[in-house]
Amino acid sequence: MRIQTTRLLTSGPFLGACYLLAWLALWPTEQPYWMLPFGLRFGALLLTPTRQWPWLLGLELGASAALEIHRDAAMGWLGFLLGDLPDPLIVATGLWLLRKANLHPSLRVPEDVTRLLLSAVLIVTATTAIDAALLALMHQTTPSSPMVEALGLDLLSNYLGVLLIVPVMIMLARARPSRRMLAHLIMDGLLVMLPSMAILLMLSEHAAPQPQFARVLSLAPVMFFAFRHGWRGASLAMVTTSMGMSLVDYVVGQSMPSASGYLFLAVAGTGALMLGSATDALRRSSERVAEQNVYLAAVNRRLDQLARQLRDAARGNLQAEESQRRYMAAELHDELGQNITAIQTHIKLAQGRLKAVGMEDVGHSVNTILGHMRRALHRLLDDLRPAVLDEFGLLRALEEGPIRDLLDTAGIAYMTDMYGDPRLLDDDTRTAIYRLVQESATNTVKHAQASHFRLRLRIGERHGTPLALLDIRDDGIGLPGTVPRGGRGLQGMRDRVTSLGGLFRLRQSPSGVHLRILLRGNNAPPPKSTLSARTA
Repeated sequence: MRIQTTRLLTSGPFLGACYLLAWLALWPTEQPYWMLPFGLRFGALLLTPTRQWPWLLGLELGASAALEIHRDAAMGWLGFLLGDLPDPLIVATGLWLLRKANLHPSLRVPEDVTRLLLSAVLIVTATTAIDAALLALMHQTTPSSPMVEALGLDLLSNYLGVLLIVPVMIMLARARPSRRMLAHLIMDGLLVMLPSMAILLMLSEHAAPQPQFARVLSLAPVMFFAFRHGWRGASLAMVTTSMGMSLVDYVVGQSMPSASGYLFLAVAGTGALMLGSATDALRRSSERVAEQNVYLAAVNRRLDQLARQLRDAARGNLQAEESQRRYMAAELHDELGQNITAIQTHIKLAQGRLKAVGMEDVGHSVNTILGHMRRALHRLLDDLRPAVLDEFGLLRALEEGPIRDLLDTAGIAYMTDMYGDPRLLDDDTRTAIYRLVQESATNTVKHAQASHFRLRLRIGERHGTPLALLDIRDDGIGLPGTVPRGGRGLQGMRDRVTSLGGLFRLRQSPSGVHLRILLRGNNAPPPKSTLSARTA
């Protein structure tokens, strides 16, 4: 049932009947500057498929012929053939050619408005030129000044008909306003259009130049509606303003109104449509940008969430690694350390018997080997979990611990400058700082050929967040150019910092390597007393 109703509403006879009723309703409104039936014909042929055109044009031409014959039976057919028949055929031919050139009924963007209005100008000009030629042929005279003026008025009235009717038809057929927009249009019409029409009527009753000024002033609401409601508001405001101007002419009793007001309406209406379309395009662009911003904000929130999850996972892995290191260190210390101690004790107890059989050197050799094993075990335990970090704290471990022993053994001067309270930081961050300095010192000893190693550490708070700024540099030969991203050691340092949500910056030069690292702690603020160390 719905399909049959849709087919009926889009059929040629139904569209032709609706067009004929609208044409007959607008036909009595014809006046020198207001040819609405021409605009209705232009809009109907523009909006309907070409296969429906015979119904529209046939019914219009039939009605025109009947009206002409009813007026004057003797001259009716001649008036119809020379006056009424050419215009529909010219409009249909022009629109058929322009639709082949990609003309479509749209006022969505300023380019569409320009294309449509230029098409209207071309068709109106062609219609007026052919009418002038037929008129000159019928009267067998050369165009005179009154005839040229009449043709100019005909051109203006046809263009105004297109300008007033076609945008309204496109709005009703292709771009109906929403209820909210319609409510705003009605409200602004009551608040703006009615007062402006009242002012127009009041000023028109006075002597010149008030009427001319009133006509120009009445076009201000058209620009207002173009700014506020786009091309839909501009088109409805133009129709209302033109009706108000005609009403004023009727009330004042002016038999032949001035063309200046209607010419200004045509110019201002063209600009208002362009302005309204540009306003709509700008609003759509702003809405798309706002939607994209909302989408990007959601994507950024999702990325932040994923980044936090990755950091939490990396932090969990780091904690698991440190726990495993602590467990391995405890096991090695308890098992291997105790076994080495037990062996040394047994060798010491057996030293007298070894001496009695002449094997005292064997006991010394075994003790020497066990001493090397104990020192190696201590270095391994320091790598796994430095006991000095648990026993003395971060600052003292950095200042006096194995890192200084490593650098002193390599003949590298170790200079420190540390300030702040390590209790601001959580255990993971303190361990990470120690590991970063330890890895940097190891790299310097192995590769840098440096004579100085400088450490600068600052611990504090900013906006309630504990921060640690670590600055490490040496005066060595720098990094080799063939090692990608600083090698595995630096990559491990970078990964450790990233897992804690920090920032890692590497600056290298021929005079050494410079590391700047920012870490954020998770602990609550500590007591007011602070422990600081400043050493150079």
